[in-house]
Amino acid sequence: MPIVMQATWVLAEGKEDVALDALERLAPLSRAEPGCRLYQPYRDPAEPQIVHIVEIYDDEAALEAHGTSAHFEQYVLGQAVPALADRRRHVYQTLDV
Repeated sequence: MPIVMQATWVLAEGKEDVALDALERLAPLSRAEPGCRLYQPYRDPAEPQIVHIVEIYDDEAALEAHGTSAHFEQYVLGQAVPALADRRRHVYQTLDV
């Protein structure tokens, strides 16, 4: 059953460009991963410090592979996380309806 992950990044003041650069580099690599169905960052122009990312994977194994990929470690853990004021993640199972 597909897995949905919704992440929220709160960009640290003065470090917005660092986090957004990481996301720009990460997104195409994440979309190319086996088992990735969707990787879509978005934000509300009224709250530009907050970035949401919706991700859909074939299964938990594909989500786990994403989180242990070299590009995740480089761009999320190495570059983006130090430029964030907050980071939250929620993982959901899809409903078969």
